Amino acid sequence: MRQVLLRNGNRFACESNTTILDSAIANKIALEHSCKNGQCGVCETKVLKGDTKALRPEIALDSERLEQGYVLTCCRTAISDLEIDAEDLPELAGIKTKTYPARIDSIEQLTQSIIKVILRTPPNDKIHFLAGQYISVIGPNGLRRSYSIANAPRADGKIELHIKKVDGGAFSAYWFDQAKANDLLRFEGPLGTFFVRKPLPKKLILLATGTGLAPIKALLEHISTLPANDLPEIHMYWGSRFAEDIYMDLAKPSSSNLKMHVLLSRPGEDWNGRTGHVQDAVLTDHKHFGECAVYACGSIKMIESAKAALVKSGLPSNKFHSDAFVSSN
Repeated sequence: MRQVLLRNGNRFACESNTTILDSAIANKIALEHSCKNGQCGVCETKVLKGDTKALRPEIALDSERLEQGYVLTCCRTAISDLEIDAEDLPELAGIKTKTYPARIDSIEQLTQSIIKVILRTPPNDKIHFLAGQYISVIGPNGLRRSYSIANAPRADGKIELHIKKVDGGAFSAYWFDQAKANDLLRFEGPLGTFFVRKPLPKKLILLATGTGLAPIKALLEHISTLPANDLPEIHMYWGSRFAEDIYMDLAKPSSSNLKMHVLLSRPGEDWNGRTGHVQDAVLTDHKHFGECAVYACGSIKMIESAKAALVKSGLPSNKFHSDAFVSSN
C-alpha cells in the first residue's frame, strides 16, 4: 500500500488499483473533485514526487499538462509513494453523503427549456451541505442525474434546482412531461467540492454559463449572510447564447459590493447589453489577479478556457475553483 503526501503535510494510504481520489475519500480525506470520471478536470493536481498509473482515460487533461507532471486524481492510482501539490478540505469533514427521500414541492417554468424545481426534505432528516455543492437525483427506473443546489442552506431544508431540458433526454422527459408536485424522489448528496474558501480574497470573480448560474447563486446567498466588513469586491459574470436563455433576475441577491455582468454570445438585434464570452469579459475588465479568487461553473469549454487565460494572466492556479457541467441526458 502506497502513501500519498499532501502539500499541507497530511497523508493517506492508496490501495492498489484504487484511484488516488477514492483512496482519499475512503480515508476521510476530502480532495478537490466533481465528476469523478475524468471529464471535468476539477481534481487536476501536479505530482511532485513518485509515480502513478492511469486506471481510466484522463479526458480533461491535455498532453501538455500531462508532460508537465499533472494528473487527475479520479483516474490514477499510486504505484510508489507519492507527493502531490494538493491539500485536503477540512470544511467538508462534517459533511456526510447519504441518500435522502424528497418530494417535489413546486415546479416553475422559467423559460421554454428551463424549470425551477423545489424539493422538500423530511423535517427530521434535513440535508447538511455547503453552498455550491450538488446532489444526484434518483428518478424513475433508477435514472440518475446530477444537479447543483441553487440555494444556500435554508431553515426549512428545501432545495432549489435549475433544470435545463435536453432534447431526447430520458430524465428531461420526466421533468418536463411527467413530474408534478408531491412526487416522491430520492437523491444522494451532498456531493462535490465547490464552495467558498476562507479567508475571502480582496476580489472575488464569479463565472457562470447557462444553468451554471445555480451554484453561483447559492454562493452569493451564502456570502450575503457574512458581515459587511468581511465582504470582498465581487464581480459576477453570467453568459448565455440568446436573450431568452436569461432565466433569472440577477438583481437578487445583491449588495453594494456586487457588480453584475450579463453577456450573450449570439445576441439578437434587440440586445443592448454586453456580448461575447465571460472569460474574455473578465480579462477586459481586470488586469491584476494576484489577490483574486475565481469560482466558475458551466460548460467544460468555458472552464478550461477561463482557467488557462486567467492563470496565464497571473491568477494563482490554486485560486481557480470550478464545477464543470458534464453532458448527460
